[in-house]
Amino acid sequence: MKKKILVISGGISKERAISIDTGKQVAKELKKNNYSVKITEPDFKLLNIIKSFKPNFIFNALHGQFGEDGYIQTILETTGIPYTHSGVIPSAIAMDKELSKRIFIKNKILTPKYILYSFNKSKSYLIKLIEKRLKFPVVVKPINEGSSVNVFICTKKNIFKNIQLLTNYKNIIIEEFIPGREIQAAIIGSKKLGAIELQPKRKFYDYQAKYNTKAKTKHIIPVNLSRTNFDKIMNIALKAHKLIGCRGVTRSDFKYYKGKFYLLEINTQPGMTSLSLVPEIAAYKGINFIKLIELILNDAKSKK
Repeated sequence: MKKKILVISGGISKERAISIDTGKQVAKELKKNNYSVKITEPDFKLLNIIKSFKPNFIFNALHGQFGEDGYIQTILETTGIPYTHSGVIPSAIAMDKELSKRIFIKNKILTPKYILYSFNKSKSYLIKLIEKRLKFPVVVKPINEGSSVNVFICTKKNIFKNIQLLTNYKNIIIEEFIPGREIQAAIIGSKKLGAIELQPKRKFYDYQAKYNTKAKTKHIIPVNLSRTNFDKIMNIALKAHKLIGCRGVTRSDFKYYKGKFYLLEINTQPGMTSLSLVPEIAAYKGINFIKLIELILNDAKSKK
């Protein structure tokens, strides 16, 4: 008899639409393969639904705040039911871009230089600090959003216009802009799944480039790297995955410039939509969608 799977999707983050799509795709594939599936929102009814449905596994298809920052994981821990993807602390660390960058730096993983900005400094102070520590252009982004939500590439001319759009955040990160190739590497469990290169038509691989089919981002697989460099990027991705304590599947985002790999961030809840990268990487390795889902579920089952 096939297992009962509860898929949690939706939520209230800026990535709600992507989460709903991920949840629908996962549920559809599970049902097609004779699993008993129920989809639910992470609302006040959640614990009652878990109690009545009695799932064997919970598939966390949430994205963004409250879904991949340790919040929902804390609630799911109380149920005793295996749930997918990373646990409480790894999720919180990975979602906090500043904290995860500190871990990367401490463990000699190359990542773009950055400063933390909290809106209480003058414009002239910030400009001087950027010119001293980073140089323009820079990347401005919230500490705790995913899917490149509210991420801007800024020059001295437009930085304050863009920063004004982020004043609802307590702190933001301003980091050096690394040009070069955009490469994403996926890990599942403790195994290296593979990598894919992206060539967006837009300035960078932002929210629209990720989820809008009209953006026409080019996906290149296999990635044109030497065996030595391919092994290097996969080893860095696995190292970051293990350092933070992740489980399930993760996707690490890199820039490759002048022979060096810069780790931008690690994503503990990569999308599972028709445009998502992890399913595409898996398919290239001969792992179809249901097998990928089952690998993620099996990793949840084996968690300590």
